[in-house]
Amino acid sequence: MYRHLERRLAQHVRDFLRRTYDIDLPRIVIEQPPKVEFGEYALPLAFELAKKLRKAPRKIAEEIVAGIGPVEGFTKLEVAGAGYINAYINRQELAAALVKGEEPRSDTPAGKILVEHSSINPNKAAHIGHLRNAVLGDTFVRLLRFAGREVDVQNYIDNTGVQVADVVVGFLHLEKKSRAEIEQLTRQLRFDYYCWDVYARTSQWYEQDKQNLQVRSQTLHALEEGGNETAAIAELISIAVLRRHLETMDRLDIEYDFLPRESEILHLHFWDAAFQKLKDGGVLFYENEGKNKGCWVMRRAGTSKTKSAGILANDKQDSEDSEVSEEDQKVIVRSNGTVGYVGKDIAYHLWKFGLLGRDFGYRKFYLYPNGHQSWISSANGEPDHPHFGDVSEIYNVIDARQAEAQNTVIEALRGLGYNQQADHYTHFSYEMVALTPRCAAELGYRLSEEDKAKAYIEVSGRKGFGVKADDLLDTLIASAKKEVDARHAQLSDSERAAIAEQIAVGALRYFMLKFTKSSVIAFDFREALSFEGETGPYCQYAVVRATNIFRKGGFDPDHFGKPSGSLASNEFAEHLQGEASNELWELWLAASKTSYIVDQCIATTEPAYLAKHAFQLAQQFNYFYHRHPILTEADEGRKKFLLYTVAVVRRELIRALEVMGITTPPVM
Repeated sequence: MYRHLERRLAQHVRDFLRRTYDIDLPRIVIEQPPKVEFGEYALPLAFELAKKLRKAPRKIAEEIVAGIGPVEGFTKLEVAGAGYINAYINRQELAAALVKGEEPRSDTPAGKILVEHSSINPNKAAHIGHLRNAVLGDTFVRLLRFAGREVDVQNYIDNTGVQVADVVVGFLHLEKKSRAEIEQLTRQLRFDYYCWDVYARTSQWYEQDKQNLQVRSQTLHALEEGGNETAAIAELISIAVLRRHLETMDRLDIEYDFLPRESEILHLHFWDAAFQKLKDGGVLFYENEGKNKGCWVMRRAGTSKTKSAGILANDKQDSEDSEVSEEDQKVIVRSNGTVGYVGKDIAYHLWKFGLLGRDFGYRKFYLYPNGHQSWISSANGEPDHPHFGDVSEIYNVIDARQAEAQNTVIEALRGLGYNQQADHYTHFSYEMVALTPRCAAELGYRLSEEDKAKAYIEVSGRKGFGVKADDLLDTLIASAKKEVDARHAQLSDSERAAIAEQIAVGALRYFMLKFTKSSVIAFDFREALSFEGETGPYCQYAVVRATNIFRKGGFDPDHFGKPSGSLASNEFAEHLQGEASNELWELWLAASKTSYIVDQCIATTEPAYLAKHAFQLAQQFNYFYHRHPILTEADEGRKKFLLYTVAVVRRELIRALEVMGITTPPVM
């Protein structure tokens, strides 16, 4: 409702400016006053118009307030200070609409959105860094769907890259395993853990003798070529590890619609089609000299052209005779003929936007417990499958270190003339996840005195130092279970286990979301699981506390929050008027902002705003809970109003947490 009223106010102001001053302002800036005594919205537009209208800001503000007329949902507009306009919501009308659960929806943009996230190399177990990517991506999908958008969720599988090649090298050259022996190993419960160790040992083998890297190069060639024994082993390993990844993410209620694989991008000739487009469009060129001799290269994103020798600045052939300096070249195809990651990514994104003229084959791959079917790319697919690709917007959840590669793909789209698509391609970047020294020690890692003094300990899958995602979840669940066992011994073991899992998942997801994307996270078990402070369990506990009020009173909170028939706004008037009601009104106002915050999160690709909103709403509710006796309130009218307050806040907390992928247990 808060979002809807803000848009209504902005439209009234915009219409007034057009008819009165013949000024069209496409964007009306609306701020939030520091206190509700000054209204719910503040408009500084008079300052923006002062120079244009050659009037004092306060004079303009007075003219707007006097001439705009009544605005539905507002009691008044008034001038404040040197020219601010404060707008006051009709409190009882908003409260009545909130109780009814009314949320007017504006028209949502047409077109499907594609969110690509996780994209874990299928060579070893998922680790804590992958969890941040997956939780951010999944939450962003939920945000978009909450806002009414159609979303496809994709998880790109690099099954022909260096990381998979390294594990294949480890199995064949260090472990000396046959294909049949590897196939037997893939049936192990945690084959991805086995691969974790193989990958680390292979990395050490390369370091012992750089000549061993030739084996990697030969293996990589075999994987890209396909149709050979080495590629078949890579397929066996990558599929087994991928299944484990999906099982791990399913524990966090993270699902995917489609799993496009790099092998099909190569073998279905996606790259060949893209390569021809890039050459014909002048985006790629062949380098005949220098360190990149024999490579196909393109201009590195963010660089500009340099003049060839003898070309004057005013020469009409400037654009044709310019060249790209060696340091500004990005290699797309190596001199040995192998395609770099970015090249395949360009082809993939042309497909995403429906610009390639080719499509994958599709086959069913992973069926989630809730019945949702995930599909995987294939050379020979099944005839009946959903339509993927051909989308209007793309969000790629990839860490900040991949910024150059992402910008190169965007540069390639622009070079081919696809500017609209490039404008709707967003690199959803984030920083790494590390461990606090305490957390690393609790996981069994030996730390030096120097390590213990650090703010955080970096992890490295290549070195075998890191936290496997399943281990992290298992440890969190075990810690939560101890607390649940102590508090609720009367429940069955299965009930306590389910509650512990909800708390652990909520703790992990909230911890990954509460930091802004640009922050390096130092994960800590105790901090994440705490029932106090800015944590998932704190927010969950606020919902449990609200539910308990209704349970003790013998009411159903879900039905109490959605009364049948009409609800007169005057029922709320006496409880929301006057200065004494401001504290309660701030709680109602905060509860009205869920959709508003969701819009902010989408516009800025920053889910941390929703985490902050949930925490602050839980904080305000807990303050309200301790200050106001509810079930013992003697005045029946006020008691009913207080119960409506609890019902609305509980519902909005549940909605906010659900968008973050967090469910609330019955007890804590």
